[in-house]
Amino acid sequence: MTSMLQRQKIRDTAFNNGVDLFGIASIDRFVHAPAGFHPRDIYSKTASVIVFAIRLPTESMFAESPVPYTHVNSLVTQKMDMISFDISSTLDRAGIKNVLIPSDDPYEYWDAGNQHGQAILSMRHAAELAGLGKLGRNNLLINKIYGNMIQIGALLTNVKLEPDPLADYEVCPPKCRICLNSCPQQALTGDTVIQSKCRPISNAKNEKGYIIKKCFECRKKCPHALGIRRK
Repeated sequence: MTSMLQRQKIRDTAFNNGVDLFGIASIDRFVHAPAGFHPRDIYSKTASVIVFAIRLPTESMFAESPVPYTHVNSLVTQKMDMISFDISSTLDRAGIKNVLIPSDDPYEYWDAGNQHGQAILSMRHAAELAGLGKLGRNNLLINKIYGNMIQIGALLTNVKLEPDPLADYEVCPPKCRICLNSCPQQALTGDTVIQSKCRPISNAKNEKGYIIKKCFECRKKCPHALGIRRK
């Protein structure tokens, strides 16, 4: 199977499994990945990173209770992991070697003092390098159609594939500080999230022991939360 046929096979498999967005990043685009978190630190044979995303139901963000959004967030993570598994299995049967990356947990790096966790591969950076969108000051990937209401999945493969072009649209106007000013914890710097400030309310444990996402203002208040074409 030629590289172009393999690329089309992978793309068709992804969309047949229900993804809304699809892109490929060549390994050379990860030159700035931090040591220990490069795709080849996970799978040394990586030649291309396959990235895809599904859209979240949007109105849960605007419910008065944080429970609907918490539930949607949990379900979409599980759904993306199952979609990733199905894509990975289909490609494996077709002879296309790949390594599945979890869309969220688990991860290995944890700095207890700063309450800072880091996934083995930054999904949002991988998605940006695959052309699915651009990173905003809220540290979320923003896609021109679906905004920041997406869940990202990825596979690593040893097949060298033609990469997709990078997104060429603007997601944050130069002077926009809406997300930074909306954060009740002042956890956003414009470049990163101070997790020790964010976690107490973004992942709050109630008296019953449930984890509730009580704050997602950086996502909700973004003017492009639902897509650049749907301000």
